[in-house]
Amino acid sequence: MTLDEFFAGQPESRRIFDALSAVVSTIGQAEIRVSKSQVAFARTWMPSAYLGSGHAPLVLTLGFRRRDTSPRWKQIVEPRLGYFTHHLELHSVEDIDEQVRGWLREAWEAAA
Repeated sequence: MTLDEFFAGQPESRRIFDALSAVVSTIGQAEIRVSKSQVAFARTWMPSAYLGSGHAPLVLTLGFRRRDTSPRWKQIVEPRLGYFTHHLELHSVEDIDEQVRGWLREAWEAAA
């Protein structure tokens, strides 16, 4: 599946993803893997494609070796001991602020 196919009919989701991708590219080289439900470099997904309308255009999922205490997270789960998956709803490009950039850098470094 291509990025164009993944984001077909979802222009706002694509706009947010492109802004997110630009930030990721400033952190380091990333291979983008597109599947039916997500884009792998940052595990973004479109809730409306699976849950219907009324949801954020895009969700950013990041893994940390700690639980971040920011109230911005939609959900935090611990799928395995000491590894926390954080889900952040992105409603617009403006949601990709300096705090999100810091989280992206932290997740990038943790994945190395």
